[in-house]
Amino acid sequence: MNALNLLFIRGTMSYYEHVFIARPEVAPQQVENIVEDIKKIVSEDGGDTVYTEYWGLKKLAYRINKSEKGHYSLLRIDSKSSTINEIERIQKLNEDIIRFITIKTEEISKEPSVMLKSSEKKDVY
Repeated sequence: MNALNLLFIRGTMSYYEHVFIARPEVAPQQVENIVEDIKKIVSEDGGDTVYTEYWGLKKLAYRINKSEKGHYSLLRIDSKSSTINEIERIQKLNEDIIRFITIKTEEISKEPSVMLKSSEKKDVY
């Protein structure tokens, strides 16, 4: 299959990495529910959530809305830009989300992120 056929099959789909930070008062199960909601939005719009990670409750670089910590999660998504716009719109309205960022990438990986790898190294010592 040549590159033109592959482009036609993929259509307007792109690869994205989406990271969000939830308030520290939120339970890890609620963070998982937010991830499941995002996965549902992506799949309903014809996309695919390729990989997810929960990084845990981590200290923020600076205070955000009087919070010093937050629950971090990463999603690697293969979808249309309109789907990403909808996810971001919903997260702006969600009071449990204090920050989020979505980055368009050239390729998508199922490998653990650098954040997860670095936390595994800390656990060894």
